[in-house]
Amino acid sequence: MEQKTEDRQQMIREYRQMLEPLLRYLPWMEGNAGKVASRSYQGQGIGKSSMSFPVYDATLLNFIREASNSALMDRNYSYVYTRNRIKTHDDERRVIARAELKDWDVLRGILSRYVLGGRTKASLWGEAVQENIFLLVLRQMRKVVDYWDRTKR
Repeated sequence: MEQKTEDRQQMIREYRQMLEPLLRYLPWMEGNAGKVASRSYQGQGIGKSSMSFPVYDATLLNFIREASNSALMDRNYSYVYTRNRIKTHDDERRVIARAELKDWDVLRGILSRYVLGGRTKASLWGEAVQENIFLLVLRQMRKVVDYWDRTKR
């Protein structure tokens, strides 16, 4: 029993270590909840036949860069969506709200879908901010870690 508790505490310490750098972006996420996080580039030389591309907030790009390099990324995030039958933003929010320690990989998968998927589908980063997915995942991860972290009590 003692060993099981030690193992869980070690796991929680590792989770906290992965999560801490991303938590500094929570105030920005809260301040921009539900807002559009990108705009289309309207620079000189862009004509009607040119393809527009999104320009993102610098804080969002820093978050994406830091999250991309973290151990929280799961390149097999699509399996999380298949296994949990997640198809819509409402499904994501429902799964996030119910997530516990045993669902840590589900939270990682949802975060990874938007962070990694945004590299090839530009709208995903803005969508995650507008639909509050980044905010909800970070809050739930912090809630789980804080609940199980016995050293904080």
